[in-house]
Amino acid sequence: MRLAVTGGTGLVGRFLVEAALAAGDRVTVLTRRPPDPGFFPGAVEHAAFDLTGPPPPLDGVDALIHAGFSHVPGKYRGGEGDDPEGFLSANREGTLRLFEAAARAGVGRVIFLSSRAVYGDYPPGTTLTEALPPRPDTLYGEMKAEAEAALARLPGGVTLRATGVYGPAGPGQRHKWADLFARFLAGEPVEPRRGTEVHGADLAAAVRLVLEAPAEKLGDGVFNVSDLLLDRRELLAELARATGCPHPLPPASDATVSVMRCDRLAALGWRPGGMARLHASLPAMLDGLAGARRP
Repeated sequence: MRLAVTGGTGLVGRFLVEAALAAGDRVTVLTRRPPDPGFFPGAVEHAAFDLTGPPPPLDGVDALIHAGFSHVPGKYRGGEGDDPEGFLSANREGTLRLFEAAARAGVGRVIFLSSRAVYGDYPPGTTLTEALPPRPDTLYGEMKAEAEAALARLPGGVTLRATGVYGPAGPGQRHKWADLFARFLAGEPVEPRRGTEVHGADLAAAVRLVLEAPAEKLGDGVFNVSDLLLDRRELLAELARATGCPHPLPPASDATVSVMRCDRLAALGWRPGGMARLHASLPAMLDGLAGARRP
């Protein structure tokens, strides 16, 4: 299969590219700059792409995965920073141009990496299913919902509404919990929090399933992607066990969290790794962190 992946060198997109390479796909990474040599475990092609400009030619591409999103580094909600107009222009118009280019080129399947942020202002504790209409309460969520709607008007579109994605970082990158781990290991106070998470490899497995599923199995093409309801206390307890860190754990959060149901993906055979995958990922996520000595 010939795939094109936007945002393929990002913290999330890298998992998608690596899974595609492992499956034997021919991958073209659509990013501003080509990946550094050795960034991926195999050879990829590169085409220059920026959401503010025209898409590259997509002729001959079997499937497009749109994981790119223009935002302030490290921020999704609030990712517009102090330039909401630029944020809107890049993500709204840029995504529409990309989807239209895919349709003109006859790309058979377009997968859009959306977010649980489209469920925005549902009350805490709501069970989030794909049947609920989007109710975003952030500009980030609004842009994701608008892109979903645009994709729904095109043939072959699939939306994956992913929760927070964790996992080891690529070469030269820092994973999403690197700062949190560093603060805890340094003995700094950590505020309570709980939320839903999915490993990047499990997200990539979901992408593979919807890439290969026959159209009649995809329904309306919208799928939730979530695995763990994880409290920081639980996460940092695993970190303390792995490192022998003696610092006190933060209290458990009393926040009520809306959990995403993933029955649609489960019906396609999706089985995320749960806590076992988190445990297995910790050693790689500790590499290079100050104070992360093994006991």
